[in-house]
Order: sequence, then C-alpha cells, then structure tokens
Amino acid sequence: MLKAVRQVFTYGLEAEPDTCRANPAGDVRYLKTSSEGTHTWTIDEVHQDEAAHPIGTMARMELSVLAFTGQRRSDAVQFGRQRETKDGASLAFTQFKGRKRKPVKLVIPILPELRAVIDKTPRKGLTYIETEFNRPFTANGFGNRFRKWCDDAGLPHCSAHGLRKAGATIAAENGATERQLMDIFGWRTAKQVETYTRAVRQEKVANEAMHLIVPKAEV
Repeated sequence: MLKAVRQVFTYGLEAEPDTCRANPAGDVRYLKTSSEGTHTWTIDEVHQDEAAHPIGTMARMELSVLAFTGQRRSDAVQFGRQRETKDGASLAFTQFKGRKRKPVKLVIPILPELRAVIDKTPRKGLTYIETEFNRPFTANGFGNRFRKWCDDAGLPHCSAHGLRKAGATIAAENGATERQLMDIFGWRTAKQVETYTRAVRQEKVANEAMHLIVPKAEV
C-alpha cells in the first residue's frame, strides 16, 4: 500500500505541481517483520499428503499440478488440454498475476510425474482440476478446497503457496541457477530469487569454508 501511495504522490508532483507540492509517503519507512511468511512444505509433508490422496483423486491432481509446475493457484486452475502445446509436452500460458500490467508468458515442460497423474485421473472438461460439477475452479474456490484437503491429510499448516515455495527451495538446493529459477517461476528480478537461494547458498559456502576456522599447525 505504501508503494502505491508513493506512486500517487509522484504522479501528483508531475501532473499538479501547484496542488501537490511534496510526497509525504516518500519519508515513511517500510514495516520490518521477522516472519518468514507462508510455511514451506517439506518432502515428508508432500509424501504425507500423497498417502492421504492416491492417484486418481482430484485432491492428488491439485497437489501434483502445484508441485510439478511451480506456479500459483491462479495459474493452476487454468491448466489443461487447452494450454498444452501441440505435441502435448509443455504448457504455454500467461501468468495470471500482473497479466494486465507486465504480462509474463511461460512455456514449461509437463514433467513425467505430472503426466502420470493427469493420465490416471478421470475428468470431463478441458482443465486438469475440476469441481464436483466438472467445472473449472476459480482461484479462491481452489484455495478453499485445497485447504480442506490439506486438513484431511493432517496438514493444517500447509497451503498452496507453500508448495510453490517448496519447489523453488528444492530447485535451488539441486543447483538451479538464478536465471533458471526466474524462467521456471516467472520472476523478473534477482531479488525475488534471493529469498529462496540465500539459505541454500549460505549452507553451501559454510560447508566449503568451515575448515578455515581450524588453526593451522605450526611448522
């Protein structure tokens, strides 16, 4: 909200300098928080959810689409045959977030793990994820249903966004570069990537350099 107010006053200074003579929001500091935000799923939590929702159920389909595309729920609800490339190997889409201001177009491969779930889950419409009435979910409806299925699996602290964070963290741990992470998740700046690579990079560097704190033996 603070960023938006700053932009309003910036516009006012340029468009109506006689009326707007200062940008008071420019001196307001951002609130600092120690929270790390949404909980990031662990591998064990993913396996727990898979055990509760076997392949063939819509609950497992929702989990798989989120986990194996790395996209937001607003994008997950639009995935289906209509988004597949002609060879059926990839998904081509424009990310829902920011589509009207700075659209991000992506083409990402359909991983074998996701294809296996798609092929074994009955549905009647075009989208992979359907309501009980065989209709596409809205983003909010998807979030509510996913919340229920997480609760059913004994994972009340887990969420759809937490799966996206888990995917980014796992990719970083597996050695994905900054550029690769940006192209997978549709990020435009390195700052967005930093959130997921910082801890991984710290651990790697520490492992490589920890021996340096040991005093060298005198000759």
